[in-house]
Amino acid sequence: MNANEVRMKATLAKTASTVLNRLDTVQKNEALRLMAQALRSEQDLILTANLEDLERGRQQGTAPSLLDRLALTPERIEAMAEGLEQIIELPDPIGDTLEAIDRPNGLTIDKIRVPLGVIGIIYEARPNVTVDAAGLCLKTGNAVVLRGGSSAISSNRQIIEVLHRALATSSIPVDALQIIEDPNRSSVDEMLKLKGLLDVIIPRGGKSLIQNVVENAKVPVIETGAGVCHTYIDASADPVMAANISINAKVQRPSVCNAMETLIIHSDFATRHLTQLAEQFKESNVELRGCAETLALIPSATQATEDDYYTEYNDYILNMKIVHSLQEALDHIAKYGTQHSECIVTEDQDQAAIFIREVDAAAVYHNASTRFTDGFEFGFGAEIGISTQKLHARGPMGLPALTSTKYRVYGNGQIRR
Repeated sequence: MNANEVRMKATLAKTASTVLNRLDTVQKNEALRLMAQALRSEQDLILTANLEDLERGRQQGTAPSLLDRLALTPERIEAMAEGLEQIIELPDPIGDTLEAIDRPNGLTIDKIRVPLGVIGIIYEARPNVTVDAAGLCLKTGNAVVLRGGSSAISSNRQIIEVLHRALATSSIPVDALQIIEDPNRSSVDEMLKLKGLLDVIIPRGGKSLIQNVVENAKVPVIETGAGVCHTYIDASADPVMAANISINAKVQRPSVCNAMETLIIHSDFATRHLTQLAEQFKESNVELRGCAETLALIPSATQATEDDYYTEYNDYILNMKIVHSLQEALDHIAKYGTQHSECIVTEDQDQAAIFIREVDAAAVYHNASTRFTDGFEFGFGAEIGISTQKLHARGPMGLPALTSTKYRVYGNGQIRR
């Protein structure tokens, strides 16, 4: 496999996109139904391939939390199939009229949603992304070129083979769904150059992957940022609620981008409740790192470094920072955050309003876990990623985020004078 594979598959996807553009919602939904059915009927093939990835990961010393992201089970494959069926139930945005204009000269103009064209998606570890991305892109009439992480190459290859067999019996051309099998970084670099074949690239993964794509792509990029997410426990916070929210944000699934990485605690709350809260984190096997004031209250914690506060751990590691005001918490988030998901736990409505207004992030929470930043939880269905940029799309990106617009202009002979 080499650069020729990348360009060849992107070219096939480009050609297929013109066919996709002609299909209606019924035809696209039928293809998704066949894909879901194939995942269920051929799950043994996918699970066998996944075992190859897991064994390779163990031999390479992959962290347990990352192995969890990589692992597939019958239940997870069923969830992938159900995800496709949920996409079927979602409204198809293609063709929606966003605006209608009647001009004095008799021209009528409308603005409608259209597919982006060919979407390149570069992602890491989680093979369920392969199915989510395929379903969302095909539902919106987009061809897609996928490049998953080398850790999931066997799983992704087998999933695509299964989905291709399903597409072969549908109206969607098989070539509309492509996967790059070359595990070398050069295949990513080649994708970034394919202006004219790819209409947009969406990176999903860690900071270094996203930074490489953003800095080097010649193709337009929708940036899905790393998640250095914070929970700030204000002085007035209910201690039971604060514990439930912060533990959920860290422990429920630490390997995902909306998991909390730093807990910020007002000093008044810390004096009264931090020791007990720290014990609850330890019971969940969370390693605690903190500032000097944190260590004074929790001697078993280790000193947090400047780099720690910038780190997306994706693991059972938590930074703690004690502050003496809301402003100090806001300053910490502004310095170390990635504009993903931020939370305040407080009973003070004025403090909450300031936090929600001033924190610059795709999702800002009052008294709820950051783990809700998710397409399904927001009612969008499956998502292509969580955008932390401000142009085109921000936050969980569902079907409408995978569209562009077109103006249709109708006249009866008008010419411009």
